[in-house]
Amino acid sequence: MSTENKVLAYIHETAVIAPGARIAKNVEIGPYSVIGENVEIGEGTKIGPHVVITGWTQIGKDCKIFQGASIGEEPQDLKFKGEKSYVFIGDRTTIREGATVHRATGEGEETRIGNDCLLMALTHVAHNCVVGNNIIMSNLASLAGHCIVEDRAVIGGMAGVHQFVKIGRNAMVGGMSKLTQDVVPYTIVDGHPAKAVGLNSVGISRAGIPLESRRRIKQAYKILYRSGLSLAQAIAVIEQEVDSCDEIEHFLRFLRDAERGICRERHND
Repeated sequence: MSTENKVLAYIHETAVIAPGARIAKNVEIGPYSVIGENVEIGEGTKIGPHVVITGWTQIGKDCKIFQGASIGEEPQDLKFKGEKSYVFIGDRTTIREGATVHRATGEGEETRIGNDCLLMALTHVAHNCVVGNNIIMSNLASLAGHCIVEDRAVIGGMAGVHQFVKIGRNAMVGGMSKLTQDVVPYTIVDGHPAKAVGLNSVGISRAGIPLESRRRIKQAYKILYRSGLSLAQAIAVIEQEVDSCDEIEHFLRFLRDAERGICRERHND
């Protein structure tokens, strides 16, 4: 770490900062935190006490990382053989107490978290995950390896997400849910295993999606879940009957790429 940045950063005397760490100006690092040799921390980021940031990890500007968090540690994956891999965290993301973010398995691979996210206490983001922007993970929610979470999704407390599962844009996952299949964009899922229970109307509205697009999403949802069609048939009908817009095109792309299948709708039989 350069002498200039030592002056401009606010580092507690008990913190341990490796010589190669790159610390930008106006960074705060609390007591007993440990910053590794290949870590880069952006301007204005505040790191609390007893935080460990290691591996090839890059953290953006104006983030907040609370006590006991562990970022960039080796993945909990038996395939990992010590290869060089990465963690990238965007700007203005908050990581609360005891949360863990692990670097990827595979040479040159990465775990990535976007901008303006909130990872609450004791959340876990495993190796090779890609987490978008404006994500909220509530307390104890956990992502297994290779999960993808699209922008503005909300994951409830204690939810468990199976490896390779995708959670779509503006979706909401209920607390304590078990996810083994993909969560369709704009929907709410809940349960063990998780089932769709409706559209995330509040989340869609708050995201600023136009009213006409919301009507089209509702129409596509009904075709997908209420028509009795197979997934392939539903995709074909949506393509024919629902007017195109950005949200519908994304909805269709997600369905086409759902390799694990999708969370189907709950029925009260």
